[in-house]
Amino acid sequence: MSPAAPPEPARSFLAFDFGVRRVGVAVGNTLLAQARPLKTVAAEGDARFAAIARLIEEWRPDALVVGVPFHPDGAEHDNTRRARRFARQLHGRFRLPVHEVDERYTTVDALAAGARDADAAAAALILDQHLRTLAP
Repeated sequence: MSPAAPPEPARSFLAFDFGVRRVGVAVGNTLLAQARPLKTVAAEGDARFAAIARLIEEWRPDALVVGVPFHPDGAEHDNTRRARRFARQLHGRFRLPVHEVDERYTTVDALAAGARDADAAAAALILDQHLRTLAP
C-alpha cells in the first residue's frame, strides 16, 4: 500500500472586476474555497497599478483572477479586449499567474443581491466561479 499524497497547500487569489474607471477587488483561497469582496479601486493608469501593488503586497496572492466580459451570445466587445489587456498588464507588472474568467452578469447579480460595493462583490463572484473550477 502506497502512502497517500500530501494535501496540496492552500492557494490564495486576488480577483478583479475590471472597469475603465473602477476595478472591484476580492480575496479568497482554496482552503475555504470562497471569496469575499475587498474593495473597489477608483483610479486609473499608474495610480490604479500602485493601489493594486499595495494590495498584492498586503495579501501576497499566489495568483490573480480577472473577469473578462462577453456579450450574452459569447461574442467579444471592447471591454473584453480591455479586460484581457488589463490581465496581461497585471502579469507583466507583478509576475504572477493570471487566470481569466467569463464574468457575464456578475455586476447584475451583485446588484440584485443588494451589494453595497457592486464592483467588489462582482469580483468575489468572479473568484468564486474560479474556485469552483479548482474543486476536486
